[in-house]
Amino acid sequence: MATFDQLSRPLRDLRVSVTDRCNFRCRYCMPREVFGREYRFLDRSEVLTYEEIERLVRIFVGLGVGKVRLTGGEPLIRRDLPVLVERLAAIDGLDDLTLTTNGVLLADRAAALEAAGLDRVTISLDSIEPASFRLISDSSIPVERVLEGIDAALAAGLAPVKVNVVLRRGINDDQILPMVRRFRGSGVVLRFIEYMDAGRSHGWELEQVVPAEEIIARIDQEFPLEAIEEPELGRVARRWRMKDGAGEVGVIASVSQPFCRGCTRARLSPEGRLYLCLFAGTGLDLRSPLRQGASDERLEALVRRCWAVRSDRYSELRSQDGGDEPRVEMSHIGG
Repeated sequence: MATFDQLSRPLRDLRVSVTDRCNFRCRYCMPREVFGREYRFLDRSEVLTYEEIERLVRIFVGLGVGKVRLTGGEPLIRRDLPVLVERLAAIDGLDDLTLTTNGVLLADRAAALEAAGLDRVTISLDSIEPASFRLISDSSIPVERVLEGIDAALAAGLAPVKVNVVLRRGINDDQILPMVRRFRGSGVVLRFIEYMDAGRSHGWELEQVVPAEEIIARIDQEFPLEAIEEPELGRVARRWRMKDGAGEVGVIASVSQPFCRGCTRARLSPEGRLYLCLFAGTGLDLRSPLRQGASDERLEALVRRCWAVRSDRYSELRSQDGGDEPRVEMSHIGG
């Protein structure tokens, strides 16, 4: 049964963050000076079990969700993730089960994830130049590890394989054309993402945003493009195909071209809080009633009521934001 919010947006997509931990410390997401040795991550007892996640996902599917994306943190550091994938893939009515990962552990796990029922995978990769990659990820892990993961995903049939690139002016905007050259003709779909002000730990500045029009213009100069289509409701990427048939690119432009009025996403945090916007400050606690014995009907009513009063459209109202309101960190709910 479809569930609609105050702007008549249906609940169709659910992002499930399975951990708040990550093996990278990207400065726009989990800067080391904030997420260092003293930072308190969730205890294991605080994180939803796979059984609890499965139960909640079944409830969301009953409310109209057809697509679930597993995120983190870095989801592949969660032990035995294929077990969760297999549980979720068996849910009747769940049409699309996907994963977003930094790709470091993907080479060893892509085949098992596909066998468990994962449909597609998206890899976050902000540079293919080794020194730039190390700087952005704040890690000693080589970029070749991620590239091996991408190859493994392609070999396993987790298609289409998408690679997301968060662009920041003066940091990695020189990677636009090298990334296109590297992946054109490979079957990988490149998606460039405007740098967003999610969370409060990254020191976001509007001047670092590389707008969508500039990204497409740069690519079009070397590889002529043609627009594919306007995005469907709930789809966030605008798409272009290369006229020579070598592939496509997409741009997610939540800063310069907000798409709030088409947003159909809810987000479930690792400890079971429901967030209705990437820029939300608070979330609805579902773990407590879940562990206190609430029925499926009670949990469904909580979710339905929460979505029904939703009116979030932060990206459209960004200029009116006072700047001091609390926001959940992107690393906690998976972007």
